[in-house]
Amino acid sequence: MSDQSKYAISAKNAASELSGYSIEEIEPGMTAVYARTVTEADIVAFAGVSGDDNPVHLNQDYAATTMFKGRVAHGMLSVGYISAAIGTRLPGPGCVYLNQSLRFKAPVRVGDTVTARVTVTEVDRARNRVKLSTVCTVGDKVVIDGEAEVMAPA
Repeated sequence: MSDQSKYAISAKNAASELSGYSIEEIEPGMTAVYARTVTEADIVAFAGVSGDDNPVHLNQDYAATTMFKGRVAHGMLSVGYISAAIGTRLPGPGCVYLNQSLRFKAPVRVGDTVTARVTVTEVDRARNRVKLSTVCTVGDKVVIDGEAEVMAPA
């Protein structure tokens, strides 16, 4: 069996283990959460995959001279946790991202646990569209907030 075939089978099995909601089941106020503790490996892997090797993320000596006084995780790494909440929980598998606005409020560092919370604010069943409030926190501090629009499966 080829590596590609193995991946397709494992992806199919993973998708069957995920649950989500169809447009008919989604109501304003519904919320989903995804949390992850940022590791050194996450930052290095994200830099490699994205090509963003800004020294504020990777070089402590350089980062110490910035307004952050030390290394910070890529903002888009934390945004990925919003995507995880949307794509695996609410609406879940089969949804398609259409739009995302973001406001970065505070830095995230290695060892911080980022909690991404998505909350349904509007549902347009005629167009299969859902708007969500998207917020990432570290403890009680908001580090990112914004709004997403997705197409939910029928």
